Amino acid sequence: MLRADDILTTIQMIQEEHLDVRAVTMGVNLADCAGPRHERVAERVRDKIRLAAGDLVETCRRVGDKYGIPIVNKRLAVSPVAGLAGHHGASGLSAIATALDQSAKDVGVDFLGGYTALVQKGMTQADAALIDSLPAVLAETERVCASVNVASSRAGINLDAILRVSQRIRDLAARTADRDGFGCAKLVVFANIPEDNPFMAGAYLGYGEADTVINIGVSGPGVVKRAIERLFESSDPVTLLDVAEEIKTTAFRVTRVGELIGREVAQRLGVPFGIVDLSLAPTPAVGDSVGEILQAMGVAKIGAPGSTAAVAMLTDAVKKGGAFASSSVGGLSGAFIPVAEDSVLAQAVADGDLSLSKLEAMTSVCSVGLDMVCLPGDTPTEAIAGIIADEMAIGVINHKTTATRLIPVPGKGPGDVARFGGLFGESAILAVPGADAASRFVTCGGRIPAPLHSLRN
Repeated sequence: MLRADDILTTIQMIQEEHLDVRAVTMGVNLADCAGPRHERVAERVRDKIRLAAGDLVETCRRVGDKYGIPIVNKRLAVSPVAGLAGHHGASGLSAIATALDQSAKDVGVDFLGGYTALVQKGMTQADAALIDSLPAVLAETERVCASVNVASSRAGINLDAILRVSQRIRDLAARTADRDGFGCAKLVVFANIPEDNPFMAGAYLGYGEADTVINIGVSGPGVVKRAIERLFESSDPVTLLDVAEEIKTTAFRVTRVGELIGREVAQRLGVPFGIVDLSLAPTPAVGDSVGEILQAMGVAKIGAPGSTAAVAMLTDAVKKGGAFASSSVGGLSGAFIPVAEDSVLAQAVADGDLSLSKLEAMTSVCSVGLDMVCLPGDTPTEAIAGIIADEMAIGVINHKTTATRLIPVPGKGPGDVARFGGLFGESAILAVPGADAASRFVTCGGRIPAPLHSLRN
């Protein structure tokens, strides 16, 4: 039973500190929609999504109203489309992507993830076809999001896949040049992709999941920031151990709220509850920033010495608090640092305090990776591939999920600003040192072998 002070603290988190349920994501397995004719596959996809998710948005509204907790985004994640539709070729993929987009619109969700290929050890013809279709599909659809898993700690890093995806990233940026390359914001390149991630753009439903499932992503950077500020206001002296304990306690409360909402949504829809992802996911709104948490911890300028250690402590404390609160923690669960989506991180880039190399160092200890990072529009394919390979290496060696969401902004260079609007925010463009010197290594292609410790039983 909740104590009175816990209830009052939760009410304060909701009313004053930007606590919300960031995403309720329904996973839907589309494997049984496969068939020899893409027209029939598209029809089956529409029918299954409408049947499974027709009541999702209304159910989320009712549950949110019941508890007075906003559910910001309602989303879908489907099983990897490469396995369902890749053998239908470009025209078939386009038709099925259009069906996915229309179905998402029909049921009222914000985004649909799962336009996905898993190529960490090799590419089938279907995988290659899906990757090659990314520029057209992501430029022409509104809600479809894509992901490509190019590396894992068991398989190593597929450089051939990275090079292919990097070229498609440049093509996609060109196709959406009138929106500062925004199409690339809907594409994530992963190492060790999780099968139950509720956050976009990297959500998909893994093959080991139930046919239909509810996964939930909570957030609450503002809640954690205020908890740290209150600690410093009420205690003297305060050690970093005290800060870590306060973050753990706050993460515990946030996770409890999220799981309560997720389980009720699942129960009302009559589907299994999957996981709660307790990641701290910022928005461009003031007071809803992971960067502000780091400042509250004492890092005056994001990117200054100590920034990586602060992110490491924050991520670890969030995971510990969430793991104690729930036996169903999954997804990414940590701290996101998406530059354009976090006003403080974006300002650090604009001020020159946060460089690409420092950001990469910070990603070695947080969730996701180089997320919503804007690059000069003339960044060569080989340099993009090198950046992705570096980030994949961090994930593979450390047995963690890591990823990139890189946006080459056509016609703009370092210091210029790319503006996307809404939850995607804006950011100054980061310089890429040595961009013209990356080609020889990455163009060798092939696969970087898995590290030796991946062979342990």
